[in-house]
Amino acid sequence: MSKTVGLISLGCAKNLINSEQMLCLLKEAGYTITDDPAEADALIINTCAFIDSAKSEAIDNILECAELKKTGKLKTLLVAGCLPQRYKEELLEELPEVDGILGTGSFDEVVTALEQADAGETPLLLGDLNAPVSEAGRIVSTGPGWAYLKIAEGCDNRCAFCVIPSIRGRYRSRPMERILEEAKGLAAGGVKELLVVAQDITRYGLDLYGKPRLAKLVRELCRIEGIHWIRLHYLYPDLIDDELIRTVAEEEKVVKYLDIPIQHINDGILKRMHRRGSGADLEALLTRLREQIPGLVIRTSLITGLPGEGVEEFGQLCDFLRRAKLERAGVFPYSPEEGTPAFSMERPDTETAERRCDLITELQSRIMDEFNESRIGTVQEVLAEGFDVVAECWYGRSYADSPDVDGKVFFTGKNVQPGSFVRVRITETLDGDLVGELAD
Repeated sequence: MSKTVGLISLGCAKNLINSEQMLCLLKEAGYTITDDPAEADALIINTCAFIDSAKSEAIDNILECAELKKTGKLKTLLVAGCLPQRYKEELLEELPEVDGILGTGSFDEVVTALEQADAGETPLLLGDLNAPVSEAGRIVSTGPGWAYLKIAEGCDNRCAFCVIPSIRGRYRSRPMERILEEAKGLAAGGVKELLVVAQDITRYGLDLYGKPRLAKLVRELCRIEGIHWIRLHYLYPDLIDDELIRTVAEEEKVVKYLDIPIQHINDGILKRMHRRGSGADLEALLTRLREQIPGLVIRTSLITGLPGEGVEEFGQLCDFLRRAKLERAGVFPYSPEEGTPAFSMERPDTETAERRCDLITELQSRIMDEFNESRIGTVQEVLAEGFDVVAECWYGRSYADSPDVDGKVFFTGKNVQPGSFVRVRITETLDGDLVGELAD
């Protein structure tokens, strides 16, 4: 039996939760968990395969870890998640270093996979993509003071550029009582900020209860003692209704920060990509949100070089961003993915897509700088995360900053406890981050 197991988690927050569940199952089965791949008898790499860059990162990690079979104590290398789900035959054929695979429907079978590998077998576990969402326990690996809370799995939106439905299955909501039970457990363990995630949280409950129930769920989460912030990620625009807007506006624990991926603003591109609604609908929604939720920070995702994007369409996107002044944006060049409707559509070449991505990133950087400069002199509530020994100061996040995708707040002061909330007076900005000092 492989006694010591390491796990490398790649990709999105939803994938990280699956990794945390696998760690819990391994620990319950008696395995020792290590953070050092060189110390592991067995390694599991939980992969992403959403776009080319994610696939390349996964393959690089597999090859790097495979070297430990030659130089270290590693005996078993398993690959889990989206890469084997999407490329099961190619993966084993082209990477013989891999000893077995677990698809996105088989995370709960991680112990079985290791047992089969120890017995000299090659585990090929590819479970039902549309099975109910796993309710396995987790070893939370984030924080201090915050954790992700996944409320659904899969996606039914079927955007023309996206492979998620084919590798994660149809949309399945978790029962509300199970989500609330998990959230209470996280709060009891010291979690103060919940980041509510799914491929599309606005659809939550439609499959279980016959109508979207995100607003109801959020209000229930707000009743949990110990939870101070609730952050909402990945809201599909056309399902943001009046009830949800009121909930965000009225509930003090809901941070005024919404992640609404829009991808583009041009009507023709939106239609071609199977996105519901028009550019005018999106602009009207953003206006309504800002009017009804004072201080709102909006994060979005944008794709440059989508099929149908010419100079005019790209110019329209730039003009929109100058008007909308979205405080946060992730910008990506289009990655044509086999098996999607958009793959065969005519599109700008990769170099053009990447150049446009750089231009949008520069434009957005100026908008973000303006927003940060507007916060100089204010006092911000900050979730302290740790101490930076190089900068010799503390760091954390304000309501406007989500982990790993936004900036940080660096501040001076004494007697700060990581995972606690402090008040910071902002004195300057620095390369997309804020700098300040304890206000108390």
